[in-house]
Amino acid sequence: MLKKITKTIENILNLFPSFFGKISSWLILLMIFLSSMIVILRYVFEIGVVAMQELLVYSHGMLFLFYAALALKDDAHVRVDIFYRELSVKRKRMINILGNLFFLQPFAWVILIFSFEYVYFSWSINEISPEPGGLPFVYLFKTSLIIFPILLIFQSFSELTKLIFNYD
Repeated sequence: MLKKITKTIENILNLFPSFFGKISSWLILLMIFLSSMIVILRYVFEIGVVAMQELLVYSHGMLFLFYAALALKDDAHVRVDIFYRELSVKRKRMINILGNLFFLQPFAWVILIFSFEYVYFSWSINEISPEPGGLPFVYLFKTSLIIFPILLIFQSFSELTKLIFNYD
């Protein structure tokens, strides 16, 4: 019964990181298209489109921010495992629990707390690009700075649920 409850909690916590991770995979296609169009417009037609260049940069940033939690779920993040790979499953589990509690959770909460004012200010002035011909809705992209830590927090709780209640 407890296993079923914890699995349900884990699945609920995984919904948003999985959703945003899938969105980020579509950003790759957008980036390929934008890069191609920027090159063609610039070198074939000698036209520079600032908004496309900014969209490419913001898409690149959002790709990493939105996929981070899904990478944590899939255990695809970078890990320095000089000692870790030789440890027993029990010790690996303990390291992952401590890493989540003492490194990942505080990191995500600090980013979330310090990003609020920055993103709020951007929304309050309906921030636009300072560049002529730039994007008129920069505040939407800056919102990803709040989405990122929330996704990490959800995924961290999901991982903790799995690690503490000892199931895979």
